[in-house]
Amino acid sequence: MSVLVYTESEQGKFKKAALEVASYAKAVANQIGTTVTAVTFNASDASELGNYGVDKVLNIANSDSFNAKIYADAIKQAAQKEDAKVVIVSSSADSKYLAPLLAVGLDAGYASNVVEAPVSVAPFSVKRTAFTNKAFNITEINTDVKVVGVSSNAFGLVENQASATMEDFNPSLTSSNVTVQSVDKATDKVSIADAEIVVSGGRGLKGPENWGMVEELADVLGAATACSKPVSDLGWRPHSEHVGQTGKPVASNLYIAIGISGAIQHLAGINASKVKVVVNTDPEAPFFKAADYGVVGDAFEVVPQLIEKLKEFKAQNA
Repeated sequence: MSVLVYTESEQGKFKKAALEVASYAKAVANQIGTTVTAVTFNASDASELGNYGVDKVLNIANSDSFNAKIYADAIKQAAQKEDAKVVIVSSSADSKYLAPLLAVGLDAGYASNVVEAPVSVAPFSVKRTAFTNKAFNITEINTDVKVVGVSSNAFGLVENQASATMEDFNPSLTSSNVTVQSVDKATDKVSIADAEIVVSGGRGLKGPENWGMVEELADVLGAATACSKPVSDLGWRPHSEHVGQTGKPVASNLYIAIGISGAIQHLAGINASKVKVVVNTDPEAPFFKAADYGVVGDAFEVVPQLIEKLKEFKAQNA
């Protein structure tokens, strides 16, 4: 019996989320007293997963693009092969799509938005966020097989050296009526999903022509850029950068909001971020109540100074 973890990869390389769920799987395996097996698609090297406690990697060669039905069925077969009673997935868009299908296939209970290692393994209980990250609850999974979805940036990367071996796994892939025509991805930017730091702008920036300082701050910090819903609705920024309850959820280590008032829908989508910083001219802006740090001031004065200080700090510590 092994803990099974689905580790996402892209162009043969493991995503940051894959390393985080591998770290989580190792913590669960230590509590249960077993090993960690990872299942992945089209990976080229298992050694990186070995740094985070994975003992064995089942690699599935599949030339097709992501398909939730096909991937879920393949992971189910891997879980059955390894007699896995706990299956770990991330909170990426792909994993959130396939996890319910996987749980149905395994007749398993599924707990999403998990933020810590299990409170106990007998009974199997986990801590999860609830009410759009405003509270926590303890969920007990009583099924024989459990599926756990780990919130992004909640557990972190924890190195546990192991000698991961890779073997080819050839499940009987199911068919699907869904086909992917094309996949377009930005290659020159940090992904919001993978970013540890996100710099986000709102209508307070007055127009798309002023977005240069947001991008410059993000560049200095190695961050992803994002925006509020009104900004994407106005066409100032692409909808792919819209974060919030109706956009992409953000669970970064640092979230910087510039010129964003803090509507409840926006706050619901970024509440899982660990540290929130807001820059706004209005001291009564709702965002200040949710922020860890706030600056009441004109973004056009504050942000350039912040960029300058960060550049000076980087130069001194280069």
